[in-house]
Amino acid sequence: MHVTIEPGILYFGTPVVLISTVNPNGSFNLAPMSSAFWLGWRCVLGFAANSLTPQNMIRTGHCVLNLPSVDLAAMVDRLALTTGTDPVPESKQRRGYRHHADKFGLSGFTAMPSETVASPRVRECKVELEAVIEATHGIADNDPALRGRLLTLEVRIQRVHIDRSILKDNETDRIDPDKWRPLILSFQEFYGLGEKVHPSTLGTVPEALYRGPDIDRARLAEGRTLSS
Repeated sequence: MHVTIEPGILYFGTPVVLISTVNPNGSFNLAPMSSAFWLGWRCVLGFAANSLTPQNMIRTGHCVLNLPSVDLAAMVDRLALTTGTDPVPESKQRRGYRHHADKFGLSGFTAMPSETVASPRVRECKVELEAVIEATHGIADNDPALRGRLLTLEVRIQRVHIDRSILKDNETDRIDPDKWRPLILSFQEFYGLGEKVHPSTLGTVPEALYRGPDIDRARLAEGRTLSS
């Protein structure tokens, strides 16, 4: 039997993304989030507008989306309730956030160079996606109480780095979902994926049929030509 409720959040479960960016002073920021979804080689990311990560992304035009697997949950959790913004915004103070300048040092993750952007990759993550910002969109701009507080950034992936251990056997461009175990955040708690529960008819469509022009654009990205 269904009941009508009013939960404070509607986070039913999405993969955790560690977004690495470059701060104004040249140091690196690392922030966990889960408001993300992918279409082709594009990704849409949702943020509080006063967070350092979207500000870094808009200023520099790039980032890296690092996807942690379930075995990295404890390291990701060390970043909880931390912000690179100083002073801490009042809205985050109410939730118990504290400023921490060295997110890589705090978490234990290792920064490594990217190929096409100045933002670093996270060595420990099995999925690292170098991205450039394509568009910025406000959320709830028609509501005076929320206008300017929320935004989404559309990014285009231009380099995909995958640990060989999660590739399909005898294939070079396909990830095996039976090997990849992403860290999932559901209502602010960490979970992982279980075994496949049912064959998928959609899964019979060859992945090559989804390839779009962004892959050709990605091949043209040579070196770290973007500003830091």
